[in-house]
Amino acid sequence: MGDKITLNLDLRVLQGKKVRQLRRDGIVPAIVYGAGLEPINVQAPQNVIDKVIRDAGKHTPVHLTIGTKKEIGMIKDVDSDPVKGLTRHVSFHAVKQNELIIAQVPIRLIGEGESEAEKAGLIVLQAIDSIEVRAFPMNLPEALEVSIANLKEAGEQLTVGDITLPENVSFVERVTGHEEEDDEAPQLTDLVIASVYEPAALEAANDAAAGDATLDTEVAAENGEEAEPAAPAEEASK
Repeated sequence: MGDKITLNLDLRVLQGKKVRQLRRDGIVPAIVYGAGLEPINVQAPQNVIDKVIRDAGKHTPVHLTIGTKKEIGMIKDVDSDPVKGLTRHVSFHAVKQNELIIAQVPIRLIGEGESEAEKAGLIVLQAIDSIEVRAFPMNLPEALEVSIANLKEAGEQLTVGDITLPENVSFVERVTGHEEEDDEAPQLTDLVIASVYEPAALEAANDAAAGDATLDTEVAAENGEEAEPAAPAEEASK
């Protein structure tokens, strides 16, 4: 974990369509909710909220201060203006420090440009960029790193099994599109993170798909992944 991320939130009186005035004034409406907690309507300046979103993402706990109340929250949802790109609403899910939570954590490839494969003119492409882990909020890693330095030949792969987890952090044992009780389902540790390809093979694959094929979708198919479901609708309290 890096430095603690903090955010001071003010209680919000305006709700519904009236929050448009807040946005015009550079204020972002938000909500804090969680088990055993009455939802709290809050707000904060646009620049402050945006910095927290950049720093925390959806995988780092944020230490929230709401008046005299203290909470630890995970960013659950961010609603942005599709045209201007401005943050319109943020949902924080309050969690307890002593309870395990599940969070999506980035996977970071290290040693890019240094592998024998790349030096030989091959291409290393990342197939998945995040994965679910289970940990106490304060133990959640900012990212899971895996080195590609030892990749040498086309066809070689890195899998989830190549990741060394920090202490007190575990993977969520499920693979999208398969029932847990299915003995034929692929093991999570076999899920491909990155693969080595011949440049000519990539070009041929793109040509065959009229330029629409991408390695991400090709490797996702190898992993048995399905299309990502649509994001849940915003809370009615916005």
